[in-house]
Amino acid sequence: MQNLFSGLEPLLRRVVSEEVERAMRQCYPPRSITKSPSLRLKAVEEPLSFEFMFKKKLSLPIFTGSKILDMDGNSINVILVDKSNGQIVPTSLPHPIKIEVVVLDGDFPSSEKESSWTSEEFNSNIVKERTGKRPLLTGESNLTMRDGIAPVGDIEFTDNSSWIRSRKFRVAVRIAPGTNQSVRIREGMTEPFVVKDHRGELYKKHHPPNLNDEVWRLEKIGKDGAFHKKLTKEGITTVQEFLKLSVVDPQRLRKAWGCQRKCGM
Repeated sequence: MQNLFSGLEPLLRRVVSEEVERAMRQCYPPRSITKSPSLRLKAVEEPLSFEFMFKKKLSLPIFTGSKILDMDGNSINVILVDKSNGQIVPTSLPHPIKIEVVVLDGDFPSSEKESSWTSEEFNSNIVKERTGKRPLLTGESNLTMRDGIAPVGDIEFTDNSSWIRSRKFRVAVRIAPGTNQSVRIREGMTEPFVVKDHRGELYKKHHPPNLNDEVWRLEKIGKDGAFHKKLTKEGITTVQEFLKLSVVDPQRLRKAWGCQRKCGM
């Protein structure tokens, strides 16, 4: 008899186990023993995804040794944006964000990576100075973002962009290396642009010219050209003096221009 019970024991264990499991399913339907709604919500929610963005486009052209400004002639500002809706992130982050300003190759990102790249790809496209040269970007390259905005101070290029294959740079920002940042923030960058040597700026026209600009900043008046020399001889050295004379004594201005009658100037 003992041998009989010993042989039936595995079968009895299985039957009892199946009955207990069936009873549990009847008393507790599957949907009631899953995670609570709050836990399920946490499981499907994705963390907020932020990105840095330059508030306005840059003022072009850009020359070495000149402060980089936005299209309105003001200092640059970096803002924090919610990628999902493009809105500026409210001031809800617990701590200020440390940011580093870097220079990127103008060809990055490629067309297929236009909206998605890894931090490794971003870092591998950072452009450093040429051997024996000063740091490519000088000034305030380390920023602190508070309330979703980080003003960029005086930054300027020390070298032109002609020596890299794309012949263009981008100014970009990333979370400063070594920063313990719990929130993932995608890097931000400007449009690609050419950086020219400062000596080209010496002869650049101003649009619009300032009243106190030298008169050769006006179109059609070359620096140290024949007309510039004639105007200087007449005591007309600034844009303001040129405009004043065009109203008060246009005949004198035409004489300096080299035509006695009305002519295009």
